[in-house]
Amino acid sequence: MIKLLITGTEGQLGQSFQAALDGRKDFIACAYNKAELDITDAGAVEAAIIKDRPDFLLNAAAYTLVDQAEVERDLSMQINQTGTANLAQACAANNIPIVHFSTDYVFDGSGNSLWSETDGPSPLNLYGASKLAGEREIQNICDQYLIFRTSWLFSPFGSNFVKSMLRLGAQRTDLSVVNDQIGKPTCTFEIVRLVLKILPRVNGRWGLYHLAQPEAISWHGFAREIFAEANRQGFELALEELFAIGSADYPVSAVRPKNSQLDCTKLEAAFNVQINPWQQSLSETLRVLQSDGRI
Repeated sequence: MIKLLITGTEGQLGQSFQAALDGRKDFIACAYNKAELDITDAGAVEAAIIKDRPDFLLNAAAYTLVDQAEVERDLSMQINQTGTANLAQACAANNIPIVHFSTDYVFDGSGNSLWSETDGPSPLNLYGASKLAGEREIQNICDQYLIFRTSWLFSPFGSNFVKSMLRLGAQRTDLSVVNDQIGKPTCTFEIVRLVLKILPRVNGRWGLYHLAQPEAISWHGFAREIFAEANRQGFELALEELFAIGSADYPVSAVRPKNSQLDCTKLEAAFNVQINPWQQSLSETLRVLQSDGRI
């Protein structure tokens, strides 16, 4: 049995890990939300690790408000850099591997090619910079780590693009969504499935990996697919028209990369896994939302 200490269990990823681990016999989880374990408190982090003595620490805690981070710069860095460093230091001191989740927003979005782990990051916004700083803290402190960069997360939990589209599509007859930002939507259920498959056979293959679902699409294209699947599943929608607009027509505080397609061939080759398409995960997510009314 593998024992996991999981931080940030109030978030999308943390909730997904808890849901997947419920009833499993091969894993046991010591789960902490922010109120139970504040990762910016180094003493509390050390105490939790010493008490639980996990086989792996999974850090699902993060500051993820991309636009708000431009205002709450210190808080974003405190959680995503300092908090991550606290976890890394406690793990290194106690010889415990750390599993951490980062973002496609560490890249500037230039060009049309997929981004690999060897490409140089250059974040356009504070959120991306804070996540990159967290990555580097782990790499500087730990020998045993897995960092998974992922992208465009969605799930039945928390706030995300899929749930926002369904809510707005039920309220409005028309919507405008940007069509000049390209990335790979990724369901937290798929991340959890792959991570739990990888951990028992990591066998020293520590390092940085990209983990995002195929295929790349624009936000507008993703919205179109969300509504198509919602119609197939019988969601009640008021939406009649979905317009495509440019980023310049939808001003936000934080600049987003135009191209954040992640190349995931390193992960698939290293661990002999196949990443399932997001269309499959989208259908599953909508079935969950339809059954329990989480929107």
